[in-house]
Amino acid sequence: MAAPLVHRLRAPGPPLFGTWISSSSLVCVDALNGLGFDWFMLDTEHAHVNPETLAAMVAVQGTDGAAPLIRVGEVDQYLIKQALDAGAQGLLAPLVNSEAEARRAVSFAKYPPSGVRGIASAASSRYGKELGSYLRRANSDLLTGVQIETREALANLDAIAAVEGVDLLFVGPQDLTLNLGLLDRRKDPLVREAMARVVDSAGRHGKAAGTLVVDAEEKKAAIELGFRFIGLASDVRFLINGARSLLGA
Repeated sequence: MAAPLVHRLRAPGPPLFGTWISSSSLVCVDALNGLGFDWFMLDTEHAHVNPETLAAMVAVQGTDGAAPLIRVGEVDQYLIKQALDAGAQGLLAPLVNSEAEARRAVSFAKYPPSGVRGIASAASSRYGKELGSYLRRANSDLLTGVQIETREALANLDAIAAVEGVDLLFVGPQDLTLNLGLLDRRKDPLVREAMARVVDSAGRHGKAAGTLVVDAEEKKAAIELGFRFIGLASDVRFLINGARSLLGA
């Protein structure tokens, strides 16, 4: 069994690559697992997925495939509890704009005394069969990421990065581009400058920086900027690109 993703992210090494699961499809997760991705981000902010399907998507990844992570819809105690109880190895909270919001996300993700997460005999603890061992390792083994995607978040960047328990500062590139007034020009130098600020702040506070890329040029730029957690497009984009490639051949 591979080490929890958060420990691999904390150790020096090459970037860890994953992809977004935007289709809410168990088949897509199963088909992409085993190809070499380090993690899958199961999206519940913009994707339409019910709790039962989400739990099945986590389960099908097993313990030796890509690490299952869940992007919750907002910094909400119920949503974070549900994501982690389903067996995810971590979560990503969108639109975190302040130190207070980052602290709330951490609090909801951690068991006491570090947080307020409630205990349940759910999939995360193998339905209570491994509850004791899960409770002892969960606070240190689960990844807590926060998204930096607004001008406000950039203004509070160092305060957010300094929050104990935040492991990952993740740039939401399209939302950040829009918030900077650049619409869809996500490769604009102003966006790259803001992304570099996130990498710098994360490094100074002992955290990892992450982002999402949609093509080879963006992947190269993300690596050069120093991102360690890099999402390679999404299952839906793979589907579209594959269809376009064969149609145009």
